[in-house]
Amino acid sequence: MALSGMLTILLGALLLFFSYAEAGEVGVTYGRLADNLPDPETVSQLLVDNGITIVRLYDADEAVLTALANTGIKVTVMMRNEELAAAAASRSYALQWVQCNVSAYYPDTLINGVAVGNEVFKEAPELNSQLVPAMNNVQLALEELGLAGAVKVSTPIAFTALKDTSVPSSARFRDDIAQSVMVPMLQFLVRTGSYLSMNPYPFFAYAEDPQNIHLDYALGNYKPGVRDRNTGLVYHSLLDAMIDATYYAMENLTGSLNVMQATGGGSTPDTELSENGWGTKGQVKPGKPPRKGSRGLQAGNGFQPATVANAKAYNNYVINRVLSCKTGTPHRPNADMNIFIFALFNENRKGQGPNDVEQYFGLFYPNMTKVYDFDFRGGNVGF
Repeated sequence: MALSGMLTILLGALLLFFSYAEAGEVGVTYGRLADNLPDPETVSQLLVDNGITIVRLYDADEAVLTALANTGIKVTVMMRNEELAAAAASRSYALQWVQCNVSAYYPDTLINGVAVGNEVFKEAPELNSQLVPAMNNVQLALEELGLAGAVKVSTPIAFTALKDTSVPSSARFRDDIAQSVMVPMLQFLVRTGSYLSMNPYPFFAYAEDPQNIHLDYALGNYKPGVRDRNTGLVYHSLLDAMIDATYYAMENLTGSLNVMQATGGGSTPDTELSENGWGTKGQVKPGKPPRKGSRGLQAGNGFQPATVANAKAYNNYVINRVLSCKTGTPHRPNADMNIFIFALFNENRKGQGPNDVEQYFGLFYPNMTKVYDFDFRGGNVGF
């Protein structure tokens, strides 16, 4: 009996150790909406040279996946929105997709995630009802091929899927998706041991409401803090508030008890930030004049949130925080998560023209020089 008790304690300690040992990682999204980017082999070496260990793609391009082989970089591939309906309707289609885009490269290329669609609620709402069926069929394909333990299925969600987020504890999923999509999705994620992928952008929140959001709060260093009136928790970082709004939205979801009962668990899924970043130039809405009167800016003539200085400050804050194992939030202080910085390169075919800020989120110029200093190896670049 004593030996059995000791073994139980030892097993528990080992499980606790390994759960904490697998800390979150910070990486990049690798988009290719540009006509001047280096070839995939060169990009693969750039990632290795800069100590970038995880990368998220917006497709499952053969040349890119081949170039990433034998690098040790973990890769998330994406099933495009245009493929989602077929995957939802046909298990054989999903199986063929996984065979062609995952198992054909694994394990030489360390594919560890499949993103089913991208911001479907925002970009293709007509596919809302097909999203979870597509995720289920991709999961079944991974199970059939013996890859379900190594490759997790999720779907990146725009932060606009939430409402009432100004007070994190009041956040909810929108009524049109809460019961119909989010309940079965959370059931799926908990059952498969996957994670909820969110795309929160303090940059865009600040750009849309500079009168009420302090620049330092958006950049993650607002000393006075913002208090959640329901919980009393104090937030010094808008990113923390957005992450906690996501946690609370899951917890506040009507039917969340059914989620836990259906999965046999007592908690919500982990969270991953599948996109997060800050632009260096350009307008948020091309063609409209810059907004004025931002709080936290030096007295000036116009409002321009997208600057090299702001992007350097924000992205280094995120990188250093993950590398320091400090991805916890006021509501979930022990949370670990992966965060992907958007984006690897400035991409000259994104958005609505050369003045669109979406073209200027890159850490690198297309010639592979850094837009500003950063260090994915933990050099703690000053900002």
